Amino acid sequence: QVQLVESGGGLVQAGGSLRLSCAASGRSFSSYAVAWFRQALGKEREFVEAINWNGGRTYYADSVKGRFAISRDNVKNTVYLQMDSLKPEDTAVYYCAAARGLHSDASFSSSVEYGYWGQGTQVTVSS
Repeated sequence: QVQLVESGGGLVQAGGSLRLSCAASGRSFSSYAVAWFRQALGKEREFVEAINWNGGRTYYADSVKGRFAISRDNVKNTVYLQMDSLKPEDTAVYYCAAARGLHSDASFSSSVEYGYWGQGTQVTVSS
């Protein structure tokens, strides 16, 4: 069982930066893959970035390529999402999610693979 709590969201101007944190409690967090998803108002939830259990593999959506970076600190049981060069279209509620046993590359970006979710943190980018 894993509990996830996101933090770090807020209001930022276009071109600015934010760092989101996903703090986990529970046993064996270091064995979980973690992903960030986001959901804008009136839109479906979409994949942002993911990282495997030891940070050796990362995955990202084309829309955030070169601007966002995911990382993890398994000692602190925390996963981060560094977001730079933010755009108004990045405005959304950002969720972190955790899963074990992911193997295929495609599985890391699929929300149905993740059984544990945080409550979300709002990111608003003004133009």
